[in-house]
Amino acid sequence: MSRKATTVLGATCVSMSLTASAQFITPPDNLLIVGIPAIEVELTKKVGAYTGFNPSTILAWHPQNASLLIRSRHNNSQQLHMVGGAGERPQVVTEFTDAVGDAWFEPQKGAYVVFERGIGGDEVMRLFRLDVAGKQVAPISPEHERASAPSWSRTGDRIVFSTTTIDKSNQGAGADRAATTRLYIVDPQQPEKIKLIASFDGGRLSDFRFSPDEKSLVYLQTVAANEAHLWLLDIATGKKSAITPKRDGHVVAYSAGRFAADGKSLFATSNRDSEFNRLVQIDLATGNEQVLTGRLNFDVDEFSVSNVTKRIAFVTNENGVSVLRFLDLDSKKELLRPALLPGEITNLHWQSTAAEKNSTEAGTDLLAFTLASAKSPGEVFVYDVKTTKLTRWTNGAAPGLNPQAFVEPKLIQWKSFDALTISGFAYQPDATLFAGKRPVVIVIHGGPAKQARANFIARNNYLVNELGLTLIYPNVRGSSGYGKSYLAADDGYKREDAVKDIGALFDWIANQPDMDAGRVLVMGGSYGGYMTMAVATHYPDKIVGGISSVGISSFVTFLTNTESYRRDLRRDEYGDERIPAMRAFMEKISPLNNAGKMKKPMLIVQGKNDPRVPYTESLQIVDKLKKQNTPVWFLMADDEGHGFVKKSNLDYLFYSHIKFIEKTLLSK
Repeated sequence: MSRKATTVLGATCVSMSLTASAQFITPPDNLLIVGIPAIEVELTKKVGAYTGFNPSTILAWHPQNASLLIRSRHNNSQQLHMVGGAGERPQVVTEFTDAVGDAWFEPQKGAYVVFERGIGGDEVMRLFRLDVAGKQVAPISPEHERASAPSWSRTGDRIVFSTTTIDKSNQGAGADRAATTRLYIVDPQQPEKIKLIASFDGGRLSDFRFSPDEKSLVYLQTVAANEAHLWLLDIATGKKSAITPKRDGHVVAYSAGRFAADGKSLFATSNRDSEFNRLVQIDLATGNEQVLTGRLNFDVDEFSVSNVTKRIAFVTNENGVSVLRFLDLDSKKELLRPALLPGEITNLHWQSTAAEKNSTEAGTDLLAFTLASAKSPGEVFVYDVKTTKLTRWTNGAAPGLNPQAFVEPKLIQWKSFDALTISGFAYQPDATLFAGKRPVVIVIHGGPAKQARANFIARNNYLVNELGLTLIYPNVRGSSGYGKSYLAADDGYKREDAVKDIGALFDWIANQPDMDAGRVLVMGGSYGGYMTMAVATHYPDKIVGGISSVGISSFVTFLTNTESYRRDLRRDEYGDERIPAMRAFMEKISPLNNAGKMKKPMLIVQGKNDPRVPYTESLQIVDKLKKQNTPVWFLMADDEGHGFVKKSNLDYLFYSHIKFIEKTLLSK
C-alpha cells in the first residue's frame, strides 16, 4: 500500500493507492481518498448485484418508424440507445467517456440527432449533431458556453437554443460576476451559419419555443422558486412582451409555455390563485387564463400536448406519487387513465410522424414515458390511448435480484416544532428477517425545492434487504409538491426551521416500536448535504454520524463561488449575502462556523468539477474537522461534478457508505 499527499487550496489531503491483492480492491486513480479504509473484495461481491441496475429514460420517438431513442448506461456512463420495439435489445448509439444528456431527433426524416454533453460533470452542456448513418459528430453550439435544450421549428430545418456564460477559472473572484444569456438560431446541418438573435442580462431565461408560424418564441423567465413568467419574443424585431405580467402584486409561477395548434393560445402550468401548479390555457390576445385542472388539488408536474389527437397527457403529484391523466382538448374533460404502480412518471412523449407535422388528420394514440417505482429502476413504457394497452419496452433489472421482493415505501407523518405536519417515506426491512428495533438512516433530498418520491432507491435496497436498516426520506418544509406556502416556508431567515423538522423527526422515531432512536445516521446531497451538516451541529447527541455529498458548508462562500448563472436564483432562495444583516445570519447558521459542535464521525463526498457547490465547500469543512480531531473521511472524484454519475465512482462511493455505516451505525 502506498500513500501520496496532495495539497488543494491550502488543504493537505492524502490520496491512497492500494496494491491489488486477493483481499482488497484497487480504487480508481481519479479518486482522492482520505481516511476511508481499504475495501475488501468480499464486500464488493456481497454488494455486486445491487450495483447492476440500469434505468432507461425515453428521449424521443423516431419520426418515421415506431422506434425509440433512450438513454441508459453503456460501460461506465449514460449513453444514447435505440430500441426498435417492446422487449428488443437496445442498440448503442454513442460511446463517449462522459455521459450524454438529453437528445432530439431531426423531426422530418430522423437522419440525425442533436444531443447535449458536458465534460467530467462540469455541466457546461454543448450541443452536437450526430449523423445516424455514419455516426459522425459535429458541434453546434459555441464552445465554453452552457447551452440549453433546443427547440425545433415546425418545418424542422432550424433549432433555437440559449447559452449562458461560464466562469470556470474564477474561483473566489467575488460575488459580482454577472451572467449573460445569448439566444441563437441555427440549421444543425450548417452550424457555421449560426445566428445570434438576442442577448439578455442574467441567467434565468429558458425553455424557448417556436410559434407555429415560426415568427415568435415563447420563453420562461424564472425569478424564484415561487415566481416565473412567460414572455413572447418577435424573432424579426427582437421585441419582447410579457404574456403573464404581475397582477395586483401577486407572486405567480408559470412554466412550460406550449403553443396551441393555431398559435392563438398557450398551454402552461400556473399557481395563480392556487397553492398548486395547475394546467391552464392562456389566450394570447386577451391574457385570459382558463384553468383546466381546477378540481385537482395537486401539482401538475409535466404535460404533453397532442394537437393531432386533441389530447393532453399530464402527470399530477399526489403525495409524492405520480398519476398519469388525459384531458380531451375539445370538451376539456378528463379521459380514462391507466392503473400504474405507485412511483414517479417523467418524460411524456406523444408519437408523431413527419407526415403529421403539417396535417390535422393523421394521428397516433401512443404515449411513451418513463416510470420508476420502488420495484423498478426506471423503465420506458408505451400506452395506447385507444386500446388502453400498456407495454413495457425496457428492462433495467439487475441480474440475480428479484425486484418484486423490494419493499414498498410507507407514507409517514409527524408534527414539527410549530405544529406543521411534515411527511416522508419509510422503507423498512422484513420484520421476520430482522427482529427488534432497527437502526435508521435519514436521507435528506437536495434542492431545497425537490421532493422525496415513492421511487426506486437503487443501491440503498442493499441497506434495507441485507443490513436490515430502516431508511426515511423526509420532505421537510421547503420541499415541492405540497403547495407554494410550504415551498416558501424555509426561505431567508426561516432556513433553520427545516433543520428543526428533522429534530422533530428524531422525536417521532423515538416513539416507534420498531426503530432504534439510539442508532440514527443522517445523510444527504447538495442542499441535503447542508442539512446533514446542520443537523450534526444542532443534534449531535441524536446521531451516530453523517454523510454529506456536495454539501454547502457556508452560504457566504457558496454564493461567492457558485457559477454566476445560478447565483441570483440561489440568492432568492437563501438570501443575499451582500446585505449585512443577512450575511451575519448566514455566518451564524453555517456549519463551517459551527463545526465545533460536530462531534460525530462524518463522511464528506465531492466532485472536483462541481459548478453548483464548488469543491472548496467540502475542503474547508474537512480541514476544520481534521484540525479539531472530529473523525472525518473524505472522497473526491476528479472527473465528477454535482454528484457521482460514473458507475465505477458510484460503486466505490457505495462501498465507502457501507464501511462508514458499519463503523458508526452497526458497531453500537
